[in-house]
Amino acid sequence: MKTINFMKHYKLWFAFSGAVILIGIIMMLVNGLNLGIDFTGGTMMQVELTQEVSVQEVKDLITDFNLDPDVVHSGVAKTGVIIKTKQSLDNAKRTEIFNVFKDKYAIESKDFSADQFGPSMGTEIRNRAIISVLIASVFMLIYISIRFETVFGVAAIICLLHDVLFLIAVYAITGRTINSSFIAAVLTIVGYSINDTIVVFDRVRENVKRDRSKDYFSLINTSVTQTMSRTINTSLTTLLVIGALFVFGATSIQEFAFPLLVGVSVGTYSSIFIASPVWAVIRRYIGKNSHYATK
Repeated sequence: MKTINFMKHYKLWFAFSGAVILIGIIMMLVNGLNLGIDFTGGTMMQVELTQEVSVQEVKDLITDFNLDPDVVHSGVAKTGVIIKTKQSLDNAKRTEIFNVFKDKYAIESKDFSADQFGPSMGTEIRNRAIISVLIASVFMLIYISIRFETVFGVAAIICLLHDVLFLIAVYAITGRTINSSFIAAVLTIVGYSINDTIVVFDRVRENVKRDRSKDYFSLINTSVTQTMSRTINTSLTTLLVIGALFVFGATSIQEFAFPLLVGVSVGTYSSIFIASPVWAVIRRYIGKNSHYATK
C-alpha cells in the first residue's frame, strides 16, 4: 500500500480547525448561543390537533402572542405539535392560547397541556455534562498513559477538546438551538471520537516497535494510511444510520441526529488530521532528535 503523506499539510489542518473554532467564538461573543428553554427556562405546550397541520400555520395562529416560539410536530402521524417559548406564561395566557386552538380546531382540554421550566434545570444539565466530560478526560488520560504513553494521552485529550469546540462553533455559526439533546450528543461523541483516535495510536505504537529509525512524521503517515480504510468504513456506516434518522426521523430525533452527524464527521477528521499530527509535533518538540525516544 502506498503511504500517503498526511503530515505534509498538517499546518493547513490546524489552521482550518482553528479558523472554524475562532469564527464560532466570535459569533458567540457577538450573538451568543441560541439556548433552548432547557437552559433559559420558559414554557412548553403540547397540543393534539387530531390532524396534520403545518408548523407555519401553527406559528401564524399564535403570532399575536409574540412568543417567538419553536414549533415541532409530535407523534408518528404528526397530528400533534409541541410549542416551546422562552417566555414564562401564566395560567391566563395559556388559557388564551388554548382557546385560540379550540376555536380553530375544535380541540378539548385533554388535548392541551403545558409545562413550566426554570433556568436552574438547564444549569444543572450543563454542569453535569461539563463534569462528565472532565471526569472522562481524566480517566482517558490515565488509561492511555498506562496503555501507551503520556504524550499519546495529551494528544487524545487535545483532539477531544477540538471535537467539542468544533461542534459548539458549528452551532454558534448556524444559530441552531442548543438543548438537552445537544448535551446527550456531545457525550456520545466524546466516546466515539476517542475510540477512533486510539485505533490510530495503537497502530503508531506497533510501527514504532518495528522501526525506531523512522521520523515521527513518517511514522504517522504510515500508521494513518494503514488504518484509513478501517476508519472511513466504520465512520461511513455510522453516518449512514445517523443520516437516515436525520432525514426520516421526527423533529425531536433530528435534534439529536444533527449534532451526531457533525460530531462523528469531525471526530473522524480529527483522528486523522489533528490527533496524530499533534502527537508527532509534541514528540518532535520534546525529543532530543526527530526520532522516537523510548520511555
